[in-house]
Amino acid sequence: MFAFQPFSKKQMQLMNWYKEGAPTAGMDMVVADGSIRAGKTIAMTAGFLQWAQENHEGKDFILAGKTVGSLKRNVITPLLGMLDSWGWGWEYNRSGVPCIRVGTNSFYLFGASSEAAQDTLQGMTAAGALADEVALFPKSFVEQMIGRCSVEGALIWMNCNPRGPFHYFKTDFIDKAEEKRIAYFHFTMGDNLTLAAAVVERYCRMFSGMFYERYIKGKWVQAEGVIFDMFDERRHVMRGIPTSGGKHYISCDYGTQNPCVFLLWGEQAGGVWACEKEYYYGGREVGRQKTDEEYCDDLEEFAGSLNIQDVIIDPNATSFIAAVRKRRRFHVRKGKNAVAVGIRNTATALTTGMLLFDASCTNTIKEFHSYVWSDKAFERGEDAPLKQSDHAMDATRYFVNTIVASPVSLLR
Repeated sequence: MFAFQPFSKKQMQLMNWYKEGAPTAGMDMVVADGSIRAGKTIAMTAGFLQWAQENHEGKDFILAGKTVGSLKRNVITPLLGMLDSWGWGWEYNRSGVPCIRVGTNSFYLFGASSEAAQDTLQGMTAAGALADEVALFPKSFVEQMIGRCSVEGALIWMNCNPRGPFHYFKTDFIDKAEEKRIAYFHFTMGDNLTLAAAVVERYCRMFSGMFYERYIKGKWVQAEGVIFDMFDERRHVMRGIPTSGGKHYISCDYGTQNPCVFLLWGEQAGGVWACEKEYYYGGREVGRQKTDEEYCDDLEEFAGSLNIQDVIIDPNATSFIAAVRKRRRFHVRKGKNAVAVGIRNTATALTTGMLLFDASCTNTIKEFHSYVWSDKAFERGEDAPLKQSDHAMDATRYFVNTIVASPVSLLR
């Protein structure tokens, strides 16, 4: 059962945007963007369900997320709870293309994680679509999804958190809302009546810079300059951090000609993780490339007598992973390599004071000041780091994404 809470004025407008008498009645699509935790997904899901069931019988609909997993978490779980609360019978068929049947209507679940995802929509005739986190979709999927909604009276419902100002969804849909007959609603946390003031204040503390502008203010702003502009040596660097008595991990960004980096992480009090020391070897700078076996020797020396929980390694470093596993001293864990999510989680961990660095980690500290966004990616409407001065940053990201992310990751 879904525990409905009072809806805000903005949520009610989103739920009823298509109805006769609404200022947006007669539009073909609706877009809701804005800050995280603003209540747009719940309102859109409830409105979409009611519209579909009240206006169509025996029709097919598209439910799309970045992945089917994220769609289930963000949309399907509350959707099924709503159906139960309303007393509407439903059937969930998980084989093939997952499908939820409500009355005579069928709602098919799709992931939109790559350009090839558009092929899964081929041949479908739909009466409507709900796209969750649509700014994460390839443009080809969005265009195919819209093209599939050809039943008379079809409507398309889309929501997202902002990206960069030149992202295709901003330039081709939001900026052309009037031209394309799109009802547009911008949400902030104030539009979610279920959030206590203390919760809003906590979210505001968790982000800074570009991430604050996007996730808290809900703005489509440019990612410019240094990526981790919240890194402050006065706050994040300490001289002589003692070896932790808690858990220890080593994260690794593997390189041959490019630098190979090991970072030793120790668990401190209060959920803080300290990078106690670093190993940084650049074959190109030194003039000699090391073998995997030599790196394994260095890794064992780097760990010393410490009990290491996991060695977290760049998942693409297959030969080095095999070499470390062959030694049987360490348990190897492939690092989670989602770059954008990893950068956001690392920024949040820095902002909330969950990461410290010993002053001896000179290369890591140097990279924090020179790790910058790519101008070429920005011109494509994407956020991506420039591939330089990023080896210790990648090792840090692997650790945060793999070990620390759960308490700091904000997906919605």
